[in-house]
Amino acid sequence: MDFSVRSYDKELLDFDSIPFSEIEQNMHELNIINTWLGGHRITLKGFKKLTRNKRQITVCEIGCGGGDNLMAIEKWCAKRNIVTKLIGIDMNADCTTICASKFKNSDAKFLASDYRLIKFTSDKPDIIFSSLFCHHFTNEELITMLQWMKSNSKIGFFINDLQRHRFAYFSIKWITKIFSRSYLVKNDAPLSVLRGFKKKEWRLLLRQAGIDYYHLEWNWAFRWLIIYENKK
Repeated sequence: MDFSVRSYDKELLDFDSIPFSEIEQNMHELNIINTWLGGHRITLKGFKKLTRNKRQITVCEIGCGGGDNLMAIEKWCAKRNIVTKLIGIDMNADCTTICASKFKNSDAKFLASDYRLIKFTSDKPDIIFSSLFCHHFTNEELITMLQWMKSNSKIGFFINDLQRHRFAYFSIKWITKIFSRSYLVKNDAPLSVLRGFKKKEWRLLLRQAGIDYYHLEWNWAFRWLIIYENKK
């Protein structure tokens, strides 16, 4: 097992024709993992650093999956009387269907599309973010993504993604082997770690994307939080 370079092996979730029930189970278990291993906490940490004490805010997640990150943000904002407009983008229409079912009583908007095809012509989101999304892409594709997030957000963007680490790999491999009922999670969770990032890799990607000023920090459990704030 070579942890010195990113794996480009394709995750099962990235293939077409996966039954809806399997995707739904996968998203359910990812929500549990994000809850218990601190993923939502890190997402909220990035979000709070960019809100600028605004009382009304538009936030967009690319690769929104089952919508659990947006749900965590909505609940946090509701407790503080912050009016939110939520936008979720995912290429998988099954994922946006799952999201829509969770936000029945909300004005949240979900788009089944490649994020690169979305044009915010009238009003850009204040904040754009992704969680456990970047590792699905090649380094070259990520440079494009970073530039898109920068140019399409008013305040800035943040990223919550995995650190490639031996302990993280074997830990999630055994956790999912024991507790998961999803073959997608059992295969993709450890593979996601192999597709994750080292600190120096993020620094290089950000520099290649023309992003010089950012905040990059490590968080438990084996996550990177990257925050870019537009200073204009």
